[in-house]
Amino acid sequence: MNSIQNIFNQKDKDLLSIFFTAGFPKLNDTSKIIEELEANGVDFIEVGLPYSDPLADGPTIQHSSSVALNNGMNLDVVFEQLEAIKDTNKTPLVLMGYVNQIIKYGEESFCQKVKDCGIDTIIIPDLPMVEYENHYQDLFKKYGISNVFLITPNTSQERIKKIDSLTDTFIYVVASASITGAKGEVSEKQVAYFNRIKAMELKSKLIVGFGISDNKTFTTACRYANGAIIGSAFIKELDKHSINGIASFVKTVKNC
Repeated sequence: MNSIQNIFNQKDKDLLSIFFTAGFPKLNDTSKIIEELEANGVDFIEVGLPYSDPLADGPTIQHSSSVALNNGMNLDVVFEQLEAIKDTNKTPLVLMGYVNQIIKYGEESFCQKVKDCGIDTIIIPDLPMVEYENHYQDLFKKYGISNVFLITPNTSQERIKKIDSLTDTFIYVVASASITGAKGEVSEKQVAYFNRIKAMELKSKLIVGFGISDNKTFTTACRYANGAIIGSAFIKELDKHSINGIASFVKTVKNC
């Protein structure tokens, strides 16, 4: 069974996922951050592959990608770091990157490396659905990799239903039609959007991301979905306190 599916079988409410960029704030912090997040009860971890043109990301995550690349991070180093901890880390990891990274690295080589790291779920925000269906679906299946699709407030009902039919882990519910980054409180407009998606009674699990930053926004998102992902707020925490503030950050979000 896919590692993320297994998590949902154990727990399907109030799941907390944390995103960070591999190689930030320091090149060799990747495994330390994962260890700290696991020790503090994060349900699954989203590892960002640093990229020079991260179209879906706001200034905070763009900055972390730039720092990571300047630190010497690249896909080979990421894979080496993740493979080194696959036997000790028990918290499922999800890779988030861009389709050009896959193409440049070599599609088969990329998928083999993902598999070698013990990872079976990826998020590629700029992968067109038609390209997925015509090519990547079979490729990912060959290597036991599940693809996560994103939906936004502008996604049509027809497309959402199609995404639901292609999904076997979770749908990433982008909280607002914008790039990543904290947005303050969840608005009434966003709540209406969440309710609209919830009313569709999709078969897939739902995880909300983009703009989730603290206990209040996390708790609100979890009323309408199975869980939420926090990214930019965590990156800011790493920027301020490195790995030393991870435990308190997670406890604050979970209010425990």
